[in-house]
Amino acid sequence: MPINKPQSVAGIVIPDSTIAKQATALLLEHGTEFLYNHSLRTFIFASLGGMQKKVKYDPELLYVSAVFHDLGLTPHYSSQDLRFEVDGANAARDFLKSHGLSQQVLQLVWDAIALHTSPGIAEHKESEVALLNYGVALDVVGRDYSTLTEKEREDILQQFPRSDFKKTIIPTFFDGFKHKTHTTFGNMNADICAYMIPNFHRLNFCDAILQSPWSE
Repeated sequence: MPINKPQSVAGIVIPDSTIAKQATALLLEHGTEFLYNHSLRTFIFASLGGMQKKVKYDPELLYVSAVFHDLGLTPHYSSQDLRFEVDGANAARDFLKSHGLSQQVLQLVWDAIALHTSPGIAEHKESEVALLNYGVALDVVGRDYSTLTEKEREDILQQFPRSDFKKTIIPTFFDGFKHKTHTTFGNMNADICAYMIPNFHRLNFCDAILQSPWSE
């Protein structure tokens, strides 16, 4: 897998602790070059957001969160019945637990990954949770694109190219949960299923209310 491992990009130092290196190794082992570049861009964007917003955050925990945030899409970590975000969060929690980190740290990283597709919630939690959501949104849908300088964009994409990202990310998402489309009920991943599956029938919250077993 031809990948870049720079020490810093756009003024952001990439963590190289034992935990960071082992997390990266898992991403390279079980993920793809495409997911690696997306995850590293996410970390850089999240870190730049932290600098711009002048918030304190733990770079190592943010990095691990970014590295694991889409690993729930991969066959190695994907479950049969959980949202892919939860699969990634569980994997990160198990990984960090093996390093003897505190329950508070485990929960923080778990929340960051599990909530990274939950705008309206993530930004109101701890810095690492909010910043991961920020970095993901900037890379996937270009939120706050204008906050980046042209030089920052060039530096980041030179190291971690997008590789036809717009055409690739949707099927990449779908491949990660096409075997459990029921897990997309009530979240944005249902949009992926509707795009990829002709005549996809979304579960509807109003139907669930009206068809409940209660008599009234």
